[in-house]
Amino acid sequence: MELIKAGVQYILNLGAATMLPLILTIFGMILGQGFKKSFRAGITVGVGFTGVNLVIGLLSDSVGVASKAMIERLGLQLSIIDVGWPVAAAITWATPVAVILIPIIFAFNILLLSVNMTKTMNVDIWNYWHLIFVGGMAYYATDSIFITILVTLINAFIIFKLSDWTAPAVEAEFGLPGVCLPHGETVNWAPITFLLNRLWDKIPGINRIDINADTMKEKLGIMGEPMMTGLVLGIGMGFLAGYDSSKILQLGIQMAAIMVILPRMVGLLMEGLMPISEGAREFVQKRFPGKEVYIGLDAAIATGHPSVISTALIMIPITILLAGILPFNKMLPFADLAVLPFTVIWAVAASRGNIFRSVLNAIIQLTIIFFIATNLGALTTTMARAVGFAFPEGATMVSGIDMSSHLTVFFILKLLDPSNLPEFLLGVGAAVIFFGSWFIVRNDIKKRYVENKEVE
Repeated sequence: MELIKAGVQYILNLGAATMLPLILTIFGMILGQGFKKSFRAGITVGVGFTGVNLVIGLLSDSVGVASKAMIERLGLQLSIIDVGWPVAAAITWATPVAVILIPIIFAFNILLLSVNMTKTMNVDIWNYWHLIFVGGMAYYATDSIFITILVTLINAFIIFKLSDWTAPAVEAEFGLPGVCLPHGETVNWAPITFLLNRLWDKIPGINRIDINADTMKEKLGIMGEPMMTGLVLGIGMGFLAGYDSSKILQLGIQMAAIMVILPRMVGLLMEGLMPISEGAREFVQKRFPGKEVYIGLDAAIATGHPSVISTALIMIPITILLAGILPFNKMLPFADLAVLPFTVIWAVAASRGNIFRSVLNAIIQLTIIFFIATNLGALTTTMARAVGFAFPEGATMVSGIDMSSHLTVFFILKLLDPSNLPEFLLGVGAAVIFFGSWFIVRNDIKKRYVENKEVE
């Protein structure tokens, strides 16, 4: 068991940018693409992911310092510290159940594919941690391996079905054909944001406001270009952080660079992915005529959309403000402010890139995220302590925006304990809202992209 665990940990330590080229090279050869074509595609994807990670790193560094300054200026003192997704991933992989859940989830995915219960083939093994996270939480909540495995598979099934449902939107809105995003912290917001989009359609005034990258460029000329948008947002953040003029300008240039470079890195990633995607389609069509398969990848590939980046940058100061004014919140946002581009992906997709609506959607999302972070703060902290996580100085409880974005994790955990009636009823209510939203908007994507022939 220890040898298997060490082998798995070695592979996981490679990181997504190194692991994906290996997986995609093997996957491409299985699909009949040949070694040369598969290897080149895999390396190109690895280079693209490295580029994306470098840009996200720049965003994290620049936003982290500015956010800390904004938090200090507001004088926020909250008891739960946002430690960020890297810590969440490390905590998840360190749980005793992680090593057994990886093959179980993979086998479950293949089984669902074979019996036509999903179209999603999730090849992003490193990011299985998002699926395993609910298992880790369930393990420390119940101390039961059986419940842990059952909960993990239920959550995975929901995420795979959400990925199937949203794949046409991924292609149309982000230009990613044959791809889906099977990560709970992003895709489980799709039913909520599509329902919110219906709401905005019915509110006079709001339903007429359309601000997106194209209209901004058309109406504002050079000032509407993504580069200039990043410059203006960076300068605005610098003012809010109380920076001097030189630091304000530096932050502005850094944000402008992110707006330009990130989409290009995503484009490089997609250049490598296309041969694999085409090979998968050919492979499936030959052996299973009429069957469609989507390749599940890291949600990072959608973060290069100009409206995603713009919405995320606008939301940074709004998120900090929400933390201070929401009466129920106890989490201090910090490390995960840099991953807001991931958080707002479906806020943007549901609104078709309308930045105004995307921000409204994201405000609702962050309000819910702060509630979940506060509610599950104790359990998250228990999990962190159990695996020996070194707490930051002065921190007694930990959580994160990314960890608290898993809507399905929240209500599944609440439903595990009927003896705690108030919390159980909270879980029932959350599940009803989630699945009710999904039921109401279940045909929206089909009508928008398939029936209207918007996806060719």
